[in-house]
Amino acid sequence: MPEFIQQMDEQVLVWIAQNVRCALLDPFMKLYTQLGNTGMLFIVLCLVLLLFRQTRKAGLSALCAMLIGLVVVNFTIKPLVARARPWLVIENFVNLVPEKDPNSFPSGHTNAAFAFAIAVCLSAPKRWMKITAVCLAAVMGLSRLYVGVHFPSDVLAGAVVGSLCGLLGAFVVKKAWERLSRRTPQAPE
Repeated sequence: MPEFIQQMDEQVLVWIAQNVRCALLDPFMKLYTQLGNTGMLFIVLCLVLLLFRQTRKAGLSALCAMLIGLVVVNFTIKPLVARARPWLVIENFVNLVPEKDPNSFPSGHTNAAFAFAIAVCLSAPKRWMKITAVCLAAVMGLSRLYVGVHFPSDVLAGAVVGSLCGLLGAFVVKKAWERLSRRTPQAPE
């Protein structure tokens, strides 16, 4: 990571730890960020979307997007970049939740959240679903900073890559859906 980005990342993260963390928010942010472990919150939401005919396409799109994001971020970018976590770099910095993966860049939680959100935005039938998905993604990214397991540029990169994965996932499912619709005979009305 370029030195000026590293310095800015460290300063922002320390500022968040000193000025934003509080006893009222700590339990919520710890819980919410841990709901993102292995993408669990977003996988469960995808499964809920799959249960209903109206939202099935959104659920498939989001699952596809998250799978693409998993491969791109966790199996490719993270091991290649191998950026150390904040508490390993910033002296006396305290993270609020344990994190086993020593690689920080980009944020996998944020990637999964934005892959889910963008895919839902492109496929869900209701506006409130789209707004909720984006809000859930934004809070996930912020929670990763709050608990101190990622630098701001990790979260930003996770959001960008996740958004691109969301676009790709929605596109792939849309094309597959169209092909299946052309092949499947329609019942007479």
